[in-house]
Amino acid sequence: MEEDRIKAILFDMDGVLIDAKDWHFEALNRALGLFGVEISRYDHLHTFDGLPTRVKLEMLSEGQFLPRSLHGFINQLKQEYTAELIHQKCHPMFHHEYALSKLHAQGYKIAVCSNSIRSTIELMMDKAHLSKYLDLIVSNEDVKKAKPDPEMYLTAMARLGMKAEECIVVEDNPKGVQAGKASGAAVLEVATVYDVNYENIMRKIKECQS
Repeated sequence: MEEDRIKAILFDMDGVLIDAKDWHFEALNRALGLFGVEISRYDHLHTFDGLPTRVKLEMLSEGQFLPRSLHGFINQLKQEYTAELIHQKCHPMFHHEYALSKLHAQGYKIAVCSNSIRSTIELMMDKAHLSKYLDLIVSNEDVKKAKPDPEMYLTAMARLGMKAEECIVVEDNPKGVQAGKASGAAVLEVATVYDVNYENIMRKIKECQS
């Protein structure tokens, strides 16, 4: 690996390492439902996907007149409901354990960079049996601007001591892809969690070497 130009793989989490997009949708709608507010599945997929909860709540205040005084309470409820779903539904996936264990053994640095809060990331990574392969977690609490801003990936690169050209970002949604490209890193775009496997990652690494 000493000759490799790529030295780090920076993973998004939801839709990449964890099939959790619907969990966030369900948890937030459960909390919002107490106040007669709901996000449609269309808006979830086309407008809100990949954004931090606090940004979603601000958008709802502007579009559906959700009182801003409720943001803190709804956010807290949403995190509690998300944790419930993680405990119920988050399980290890062999192809992810295989990919991260192989990359880790080969000396690649591995980071998770997610618009989720740190406690959610840590819980999901523990339940998925991936924590032991991670060198770094960057959450939305570690940056001023969440994705699609590149700050999260630039922060990860700085903490790992890497240049952008030494990193591959693995992303599934347009906001994350935008953040990855803006950081200067190569981006591996995936459609589902099943596309995140050792073969596809190594193919991208080799593509970057040529």
